[in-house]
Amino acid sequence: MELITGLNTGGIIIGLCTFLIIGFFHPIVVKAEYYWGTKCWWIFLLLGIIGIAGSVMTDNILISTLLGVFSFSSFWTIKELFEQRERVLKGWFPMNPKRKEEYKTDPEK
Repeated sequence: MELITGLNTGGIIIGLCTFLIIGFFHPIVVKAEYYWGTKCWWIFLLLGIIGIAGSVMTDNILISTLLGVFSFSSFWTIKELFEQRERVLKGWFPMNPKRKEEYKTDPEK
């Protein structure tokens, strides 16, 4: 940890890890919507709350920051799950054939 603070590389490490965390969540959104639909949103809510709790409870600024990035990426994933469903309905992503009934739209909408 002294090497990180001694070379002032904390910002670069946080930026790189933020990039990796966001990149990690993109395929998770696609796979989660494919296999479970939008009903798994509460898992990401729980992960976000746990991340915030961990961020508040740690004294290490690097770990605290990364837990904060993780938690808010989890919250953003909830929004992306519902948008992913819309992308599937538009035909931009494959539809899970085992869940075709869930994709039927209401004719009144």
